[in-house]
Amino acid sequence: MARLQLHFPENQFCFSTQLTVRVTDINAGNHLGNDSMISMLSEARARFLYEYGVEEVDGTGLGIIVTDLSTMYRAEAHARDVLTFEVGVMDFNAYGGDIIFRVTRPADHTLVAMAKYGFVFFNYKTGKVTPMAPEFLAKFPNVNRLE
Repeated sequence: MARLQLHFPENQFCFSTQLTVRVTDINAGNHLGNDSMISMLSEARARFLYEYGVEEVDGTGLGIIVTDLSTMYRAEAHARDVLTFEVGVMDFNAYGGDIIFRVTRPADHTLVAMAKYGFVFFNYKTGKVTPMAPEFLAKFPNVNRLE
């Protein structure tokens, strides 16, 4: 089976936040568990959206829903490691795009993981995918668009 490879353009990262690996994030192998990494990516995504004034679900029921997740692990992280999550967006289409992540450990400049969330705009009241909100698109004028 071919291994997943994720490569993102430098200019697509537009936000950064730090999270500390908790003791409860550690698995039997004594490193950051896959499930905890997904939770940390979700927290970084939430902080990113908040920073850009994007509600995950607004008062009308319009929001963002994750369609897929790809993660490429490059190094272990351990309890009390501080990790930097660089976040950006790319590959917009009519309904959504990708939220991208680069996770590093600044203490030793180690790349820990790369990840990508696919997302679409979703109307939670009707239960249907809906076109990307123009207000969202306007927040990221330099993002490439897929046709």
